[in-house]
Formats: sequence, structure tokens, C-alpha cells
Amino acid sequence: MVNGDFVVKFYNEVIAGLSQYPKRLPSKYFYDATGDNLFQQIMHSPDYYVTRCELEIFTTQLPEMTKLVIKDGSPFDLIELGPGDCYKSIHLMKELTRLETDFNYLPIDISGAVLDQINTTLPPLLPNMPVQCMNGEYFQMLSKAKWYSSNRKVVLCLGGNIGNMTVEESHTFCKALHKHLNPGDLVIIGFDLVKNPNVIRTAYYDREGITSLFNLNLLERINQELEGNFNLNDFEHYCSYEPETGACKSFLVCLADRIVRIRNKEIIFKKDEYIWMEISQKYNPGQISEMALSNGFKPIGNLMDSKRWFADACWEVI
Repeated sequence: MVNGDFVVKFYNEVIAGLSQYPKRLPSKYFYDATGDNLFQQIMHSPDYYVTRCELEIFTTQLPEMTKLVIKDGSPFDLIELGPGDCYKSIHLMKELTRLETDFNYLPIDISGAVLDQINTTLPPLLPNMPVQCMNGEYFQMLSKAKWYSSNRKVVLCLGGNIGNMTVEESHTFCKALHKHLNPGDLVIIGFDLVKNPNVIRTAYYDREGITSLFNLNLLERINQELEGNFNLNDFEHYCSYEPETGACKSFLVCLADRIVRIRNKEIIFKKDEYIWMEISQKYNPGQISEMALSNGFKPIGNLMDSKRWFADACWEVI
């Protein structure tokens, strides 16, 4: 997608989100260069357990994961949706390389900055591993990845990314993912599990305030790329977690009546009105299996950390 097309889509989706009630912004636009950097800080924050739990899975349960991925030994394309800095998946790639496995690595991300970093850091670490970065929306790039080779596909969707959708949206995502794959292909999807509500809320209300900066940065991005005039001091980060539904939601609350202009469009904010920025949905193992079975996948294992706070669910396409 050329830059002009991206800006038009970005603008249209922002205006549509801020024109509805309640106001909402698409979380996929968090990730410009500054957002990428802030998210890396969140991942390593002492309050954010998700990264540590999944990293434990990718280290202590690597033999089981590798066995599932290698399967019958046939060549495959390892496709990672939203790879970040490959902090977890690098362990799998190193082990596959050590075992002289025949595979290609295809990271897919909407952020060119993330892919530039991968192109810089991965080749010195794994010089013999073919890497093909794909810049764009997940399913747009998965369509291209399908024709990259005739190899079977192994898709990684890590970090609880599927939790950034409502339950209904997650089912829609899984249905679309199934359509881009063939029987016998494998997906490994990270699910954050239900646990003590205070543990969850603290993770998204970190003591260092990085999550607040991460949310506010999207307003700054709108200012810079869409000619907006948000005053970031007019908005305050707020997080809620509902144990009954498993939904952890992040908001930006407007502190006073304001009119914000984005290009030639005026958006009216009332005092205490909020923008719904993100959801981080939590699941139990039964819900994970049900999601697989209802969308064309066969659950073949849940790899969990020692606290059972996080699961990398392994599904085979049927």
C-alpha cells in the first residue's frame, strides 16, 4: 500500500471511530516508530506479565513446540503476525535452524519500522534463514504469503494479539484465518488466561505510566499525520477489567469540553467523555477450544507457563 492510500485509510477510520458513540480508535494504529518503542517498553515492564509468561513457554516447552511445528519434516513457511522484535519467536527459529529444518520466515506487520528492525537484526543471528518481510494488513499479506511457496504454513499469532479484539471479532478473525490456510497447516495463537483481576488490571495500569504514553501517542500520531490538534494534556488514561466477561479495556477520558479539529473535520468532546482505545480479552481453556472447533481448527495442545497465566494454543487446520 502506498503512503497516500495508507493516510486516506487512516484518516477515514479515525473519523469514523470518533464520529460514533462511544468514540473509538483502531488499536492497529498504535504502532508507528514511537508506538513500537513504547510497546517494547511495556513488554519488559515489571507489571506486564504477558511477555514473561509467553517467553517461559518458548524456552521451557520449546522441544514440544518444535515437534509440533516440524510435524512430518516437510518444508514450511513460518509466518508471524505482528512479530515485534521477535523476542519470543527467535527461540523457536534458532532451534529449528539448529535442527537444520527446511523453512522460510515471513514476518507480517503494518509497521515498516518493525520490519526494518527485523531486516537489520535477524540476518547476523541466523544468516542461513531465508527472511521475507511483508508490510501490510494481516490478511492482505497472508493472501500473498499463500502463493510465496507451495510449502505448508505455520502461523504464529503471539503476545495475546487475538485478545485485542472482542470475542465476536476474534471468531471473525479465526474464520478469516482459516480461509487463508489449507488442511494440515498449523497455527499457534497466544491467549491470555483469566486470573486474579488485580494482576490483570495492574498490567495495563503500570506504575511507570508507559501504557498511558502508549495510548496518548496515537493522538500525537493523528496530530502529526492527519493534521490534528489534540492537546494530550486534555486526556487521561483509564483502564477497567471485568472478571465476569474477561474484558480488560483501555480508555482516554477527556478532562474538559473540547473541540478537536482533524483536517477540516471538527470532533466535539464533552467533559468526562471517553475514547475506547483497546480491549485485552482474557479466556479460559474451554473457551479457547470452543473457538478452535467452531472455526475449522482442531486443538492439538495448549502450552502453558508454570503459573498457568498464559497459553499458546496449537491448532491444526481441518
